[in-house]
Amino acid sequence: MIDWLQHSTGGLLTLAVVSIAVLLLLIIKFKVEPFIALIVVALLVALAAGVPTEALVGSAQKASDSLLEKGFGSILGHIAAIIGLGTLLGAILEASGGAQVLMDKLMSAFGEKRAPVAIGLAGLIFGVPVFFDIGIFVLAPLVYVAAKRSGKSIVLFSMPLLAGLSVMHAFMPPHPGPVAAAGLLGVSLGWIIIMGIAVALPSWFVGGVLYSYWIGKRITVPVPEEMLVAAEQARAENGDREPPSLGLVLSIIGLPLVLILAGTFGSILLAKGSRLYSVATFFGTPAVALTISVLLAFWLLGFRRGMTREKVAELSGASLRPVAMILLVVGAGGFFGAVLAATGIGKTLAGELSGIGLPVIALAYVISCVIRIAQGSATVAIVTTAGIVAPVLADLGYSQPQLALVVMAIASGSIIASHVNDGGFWIVSRYFGLSVKETLQSWTVLETILSVVGFVVAAVLSLVV
Repeated sequence: MIDWLQHSTGGLLTLAVVSIAVLLLLIIKFKVEPFIALIVVALLVALAAGVPTEALVGSAQKASDSLLEKGFGSILGHIAAIIGLGTLLGAILEASGGAQVLMDKLMSAFGEKRAPVAIGLAGLIFGVPVFFDIGIFVLAPLVYVAAKRSGKSIVLFSMPLLAGLSVMHAFMPPHPGPVAAAGLLGVSLGWIIIMGIAVALPSWFVGGVLYSYWIGKRITVPVPEEMLVAAEQARAENGDREPPSLGLVLSIIGLPLVLILAGTFGSILLAKGSRLYSVATFFGTPAVALTISVLLAFWLLGFRRGMTREKVAELSGASLRPVAMILLVVGAGGFFGAVLAATGIGKTLAGELSGIGLPVIALAYVISCVIRIAQGSATVAIVTTAGIVAPVLADLGYSQPQLALVVMAIASGSIIASHVNDGGFWIVSRYFGLSVKETLQSWTVLETILSVVGFVVAAVLSLVV
């Protein structure tokens, strides 16, 4: 039996299927923290597949050569600084009133009739540096006011906002999912940004504009009165503070994206070893680009506008606390992926796929969908799926754009069918006063549309890239 598991194609594939089933069982049934579940399952898979103990956990003399440390270290060394810096950037933009400025300008430009589109665009733009849940906390009060003034259903205004925040969180750096997948698959963040924009915009238009207008006329939900009072109080408290300019807010949001893209294209177009190549590479490194943006944000949106050093330090500490669990999950996912590669499961899976003709991009999407629907966490779905498909991609010779599209497929699967096992489902329900049924009819369907459109766009682009 052991020999069959370790050396036969059927045994290795069975081991892969069982490992995912056990992972989901631990997370869903026994409520084990995902990062612990990933470590436990990875260790069990390695032992069942016959990986030597020293190779798995190392020895007293060579612990750094173990799969455990390499799996954790390789991915965290790539993404920890990026996620941390991105979180800081979002926190200072939120605290400075940048969201309010952005929303007010867009509402003024689009007018009351097109207010839902303006709110959706605000979610799309502000969603670049801000985590999904934080974006809801900051922008929801502005949705309440707009819906109350129009006298229309809050669903009409909330869905475009949620679509914008969701696609940015799923497809664009510096959010944890795409950054983690890029690290596991070895993709430049410049290509992730390019493909992320290409996938996010049509997904947002179909879900956040077309579907949102349709469903907003069919589900009538008034603005919760207590939410409206809180929103008016928040606006009153911020009324005396001089807001930052829209140009400044957009510049700080866009600067790291521009620098990273410049580094990506510079590595293609400039002569290696030249001064310009070195400059573009340095400033286009994601950690460097984000550090520059964070320092500028601290100065221009913080200190120069009256924030004390103590306030900035408090803001930074509070914003970074939730990052720890994200990094632990991603690191454990990196270990799981390293084990799958070392056991030969990845190569076995690649051979089976080539035999039946199933494209890797479709496999990645399906696996991500299954894991997402089963356990609810988009981050767990992404890191687990990326760990599974990384060994499959290792010998296929995919280009950077092609790998970026596989990341988009994984990210698309990770947001499908948000339901009661997803924390985001309950945040949406609570903040916009929706019943469970109304949340399923609006938010769950919206996420599924974003997922399907995102995958279709990625799959079509993969045919021409």
